[in-house]
Order: sequence, then structure tokens, then C-alpha cells
Amino acid sequence: MSGFTYSQKSMEIAGGEGVYLTDSEGVEYLDFGANYACTPLGHDHETVQSAVADQLDDLTFVQAVYPVETRQRLHETLAAAAPADLDNVWVCNSGTEANEAALKFARSATGNTKFVAATHAFHGRTMGSLSLTWKDKYRSHYEPLLDETEFVPYNDSEALSEAVDDDTAAVILEPIQGAGGINPATVEFLQTAREATEEMGAALVFDEVQTGLGRTGRMWNHERADIVPDIVTSAKGLANGLPIGATLCRDWIAAAYGNHASTFGGSPVVAAAAEATLSTIHDERLPAHAGEMGTYLRERLERELGDSVRDVRGEGLMVGVEIEESAADAVAALAHDEHVLALTAGKHVVRFLPPLVVDEGHVDRAANALAAVLRKE
Repeated sequence: MSGFTYSQKSMEIAGGEGVYLTDSEGVEYLDFGANYACTPLGHDHETVQSAVADQLDDLTFVQAVYPVETRQRLHETLAAAAPADLDNVWVCNSGTEANEAALKFARSATGNTKFVAATHAFHGRTMGSLSLTWKDKYRSHYEPLLDETEFVPYNDSEALSEAVDDDTAAVILEPIQGAGGINPATVEFLQTAREATEEMGAALVFDEVQTGLGRTGRMWNHERADIVPDIVTSAKGLANGLPIGATLCRDWIAAAYGNHASTFGGSPVVAAAAEATLSTIHDERLPAHAGEMGTYLRERLERELGDSVRDVRGEGLMVGVEIEESAADAVAALAHDEHVLALTAGKHVVRFLPPLVVDEGHVDRAANALAAVLRKE
């Protein structure tokens, strides 16, 4: 039996360079999905590849109880890149693990057990993270999940305030919902989350697994609300394609984190890739570039698509196009007819998450390709 976790695409990917992937028949595809935002620097990035090769020459693996220079450099680089006051770093292997850690840390620090999340949220597929993921298709086969959870309508500040009570350990929110439809939170909603959790002594967790690392034009998307959460989670593009997650915490959370660990968390090879990725994002000022290219992408899409679509929304290079037609059909046609890779975000939203290094020519091609596909629908 072959692997059964994911449905298989029609093309077999054999290679990649920059913002392009190539299949086994030599067909080149413009990657505007960045494999769910996991390759912000593009494919086969020289700095990351070199860092990984050098580390493999020295040491492939040793567990995190042993100090390793590469891992220490990653911790320092992550702490420097973290939002203010969140310089306590715990490293794992994925976004769902980072969110699991956040939930456990919040319970340990507060002594409370209830969690509050938003409708249409996606926080991962392990049992705790899944309990705070909204869509039934992810949940139904694995219930019962955590029972002390409450979902509030996204961007409903009044409902959020009412839900946070003396039993609440944490509120967890995506500053922009990814799988839920590319839905940006209002500044008011984010600020209400901070006010309500501070009042009740609960932790505020921002899941920046997809929105972080410069994708939306800022290093962390929640910074637009001028607030500091208690925990931020990161993953996906953190090591430019290698498996990693990170949970960044304020002191009061870290002081009571409990007994939590990860065998492979902070692997020296992955740490080398992550440190190189973070340094490149910073040195090449990719958050600002992503902001500029994101504005250009939304403008091009609006100009090409006009009133033929319901909405074009997002921030930076996290863009959703809500269409009348099936998003799955449009994404399939983009790949087959136009050789452009994109994603869905629900039944009617085409999601673009390209590498942060795209230029105007790449954006023009993606916008023209979607317009061509929708004209045929």
C-alpha cells in the first residue's frame, strides 16, 4: 500500500529552483502556493542548501539535551525575530506541535482548562489543535475531542469578550485565517482578544504558522494591532521546506511550562536551515518586499478580474480570490492549462501563497492565468 495521507496530484514533482517546480516530464510550473507557505525563499535556495550541507558534514543529529552551536544560534535568531517580550523559544517539528505546546503551556501557566477559538479556524490535526479547528471534515472521525472549548464568530468582538471567563486558559486566533478563507481579523477584534484575556488572566495565543515570517508585509501579522500576545506559534516556512515549528512565549508562560519535550525538536540540520532562512528574510528585507508584491498582486487581480469575482482580499503575499465557481476546479485548471500552482481555501476561494521572492513578472503571469481560467468557466 502506498502512502494514504494525501490525495495525489496528477503531476510528479522532480525538481525545483526559485519560484518554479518541474515535474518528471520536464514541465515547469510557477509555484504560487509555495507548498502551503513552506518555501518563502523559493526552491533550492543556495544559502539554505549550503547551511544544511555544512551541518550534515559536521553532525546530523543529537538530542536537544546536548548543547549544539547551530541550535543555539537558531534560538538566538528566533528570539531576536520574535515579537517584543516573547524571547523564550521552544522548538518542535510542525505547526500543530507548536500549537499543542501553546495549549499545554497556557493550561500550566494559568491553572485553567477552557479554550476559546474562532469559527472557520484551522490550528492543526493533532488532538488538541484539532479540538480548536472548526471544520467538521477534519474533526468528525476523531471525536470526542477536548470538551472545554468554545467557538465564537470570527471578528465578533462582543461574542469574544463574553466567551472569555474565569475558567479560560487561552484564546487562540489566526490574525488572518488561512484554510478558513483568507479572512483578516479586524484590529478591533485582535485588541479585544488582548483586553479580555488580560482582564481574566488568560493567555492570548496568535497562531502565525501561515501569517508569520514576513508573508503579510510584517514579520508578524498581529503587529498591526499594536499589541503583544503571550504566545506566538510559527512553522511552515521557518526552515524553507524542512520540518520545524516554534512556540515563542512571554516569561510568565515559560516559567510554568511544565514537562514538555520533543525528541527531534531542534535537530541540528533543521536548525541550520531555519537560522539561514530567518537571516535571509531579515537581511534581504523580504517582509517589505512581500508587502509591495502583495499590493501589486491584489491590484493586478482586481484589474484583471473586475466584477467577475466576489472579492479579492488578504495582506502581503497571502491573498484569496473568492469566486462564483468551484475553487478546486479553478486550481486544477490553473495547474493543467496554465502551469501555475495555487491552493484552495474553502469551496470558493483560490489561495495564493507564493514565495516571498516573487517579482512583478511572476505576479503578472499568475493574475493573467487566473483570469484566463475563469473566462473558460
